[in-house]
Amino acid sequence: MHLLLTSDTHLPERARELPAELLEGIESADVVFHAGDWVDVRTLDLLQARASRLVAVYGNNDGPELRARLPEVARAELGGVRFGAVHETGPAQGRERRCAERFPDLDVLVFGHSHIPWDTTATGGLRLLNPGSPTDRRRQPHCTYMTAEVIDGRLGKVRLHRL
Repeated sequence: MHLLLTSDTHLPERARELPAELLEGIESADVVFHAGDWVDVRTLDLLQARASRLVAVYGNNDGPELRARLPEVARAELGGVRFGAVHETGPAQGRERRCAERFPDLDVLVFGHSHIPWDTTATGGLRLLNPGSPTDRRRQPHCTYMTAEVIDGRLGKVRLHRL
């Protein structure tokens, strides 16, 4: 199973449209995760139309219309792997411990907010993935998103893509 992970698209504030490479990846993925800060409901509509399956949450910059359509936390079991998505996880220091305590029932947590790519594993095995942002690199050298594979009931290769 092929996954695409993205977050913090911030359209149309940070960019006018999503990068073509990201859109192509969305169409070829089995499941797309978006960890919030859409800003514009049209981006949600676009991903819902193009993705085979969308697992998504709202972020702190998302208004009432997006919050009415999306949860704060989303969960999905995919190929035997228990995934969750949330926008904010708090400061980097102590993140693994906090997330492992908050989400003891997950194998993988996809999150956003910082625009900084992140891939760590908490004590106990919870994998934490932040794909960064495809439209606003902030202090990072590149805009980014991630892809991953679920193979034989486990998370396989995770790849960070630079745009």
